[in-house]
Amino acid sequence: MAEPLNLDTTYEDLMAQKLAGIDNSLDKREGTSMIFNATAANSVETVQMLMTVKNFIDMVFADTAPREYLIRRAAERGLKPRETTFAKRKGEFNIDVPLGSRFSLDELNFEVVERISFGQFILQCETAGNEGNHFAGQLIPIDYIDGLQTAVLTEVLVPGDDEEDTEAFRKRYFDSFNSQAFGGNRADYKEKVGELPGVGGVRVYRAWNGGGTVKLVIIDSRFEKPTQTMIDDIQEAVDPIDKSGEGIGTAPIDHEVTVFGVSESTVNVVTDITYQPGWDWPAIENTVKNIITDYFRELASEWAQSEDDNSGLVIRISQIETRLLGVAGVLDIKDTKLNGVQSNLILDKECIPKLGVVSG
Repeated sequence: MAEPLNLDTTYEDLMAQKLAGIDNSLDKREGTSMIFNATAANSVETVQMLMTVKNFIDMVFADTAPREYLIRRAAERGLKPRETTFAKRKGEFNIDVPLGSRFSLDELNFEVVERISFGQFILQCETAGNEGNHFAGQLIPIDYIDGLQTAVLTEVLVPGDDEEDTEAFRKRYFDSFNSQAFGGNRADYKEKVGELPGVGGVRVYRAWNGGGTVKLVIIDSRFEKPTQTMIDDIQEAVDPIDKSGEGIGTAPIDHEVTVFGVSESTVNVVTDITYQPGWDWPAIENTVKNIITDYFRELASEWAQSEDDNSGLVIRISQIETRLLGVAGVLDIKDTKLNGVQSNLILDKECIPKLGVVSG
């Protein structure tokens, strides 16, 4: 019985195999013989068939499937990509504006959805996704509002998120085989809370305040400390405070859940930089701060994605020095200290770093 063809078999491989099986007394010259031309045509069709079969196999297995087929595959496990959400922003006005009022900022429109206090409201971006997180400034009313003199869009209260990235969804699909979400177990909380608007990650702690109590520590989708507005929204969705333990939200009955935001630990960085000729600290200060801030955000992302809810982040001096060595104007760097100590800094399990004072 002939061996099955390898799906990676090439046209050249096929031609070599076929011509080797034909008697050498016959004309097998390329381009001039009928045998070669007939064999070549058949080999081209065979290679096309193999490519089609290989492509089909890639589409039906989750590790290689393109987005459309990955979604169909994941649906068999009850999973689907997390949808786009709408950013909620704080608006400040000189008067109480009517709920439902609409304002514009550049190309985005915002609707007033909730009153916080006099002149302060929650506005929801009408465009889904993280685009609504980016800009702040003067708002222009779409319809006339009597007495309105100032209207300013300020902080992000609940970040808007784009639809879940394909590779992030693929990872979540494979992760679902490692821990089955069911009836209020850890995986169930992580899955359901992780799907709520603005949530970038959650850590779960059982019996933190006695039997039946559950503590959730969340981080927002920008890997920053969430606002109180967002914490209140998650609390209401999971286990409303006035009906705690009654199973009104996504938490099972008898689970008394309290939602907290991740804490921020201020980290001051002092280092000894040797500069290249013509450079000094003021020339590179902003670049250095941005690089360290990006490193801290990477650590916050690791916090959000960690499977170990009891692990604390480690801020490594070697990472900071290696990254700063690539900054234009830096010749060498040494004696870096974190909060006054020349050693790596280990944060509490519920903390992410926030950059404080930086000097070089």
